[in-house]
Amino acid sequence: MLTLSFVASVGDFVTRTKVVEQIKEVEAAGLFTNPWFLVPFIALVGYMMYKQAWKDIAILVIFMGTWYASGTEYMQTLVVGDELQISKVLPVVFGGAVALGLVVYLLISRD
Repeated sequence: MLTLSFVASVGDFVTRTKVVEQIKEVEAAGLFTNPWFLVPFIALVGYMMYKQAWKDIAILVIFMGTWYASGTEYMQTLVVGDELQISKVLPVVFGGAVALGLVVYLLISRD
């Protein structure tokens, strides 16, 4: 059973290692030209294609598309100052719901 101290220690670990900031500062062009990322990524996609794991490939594409979309100018303008731009939130919520629904469908559907 998870205890509150365990959750707090995981939160402290994430804060100390600055994982969130590292993910925010990833440069996509630099990432996809780095052989330390690119070779295992191509191997993973190749293995998924060999096994014909189309659901897993679709989930990977959704994850990468979400990651790409989170770095766009549109997402950067969702919060201006300390105010959330309500008119821009609805498309983000709808897109997230569609992506989440698709992932859940892919995970629980049969072949």
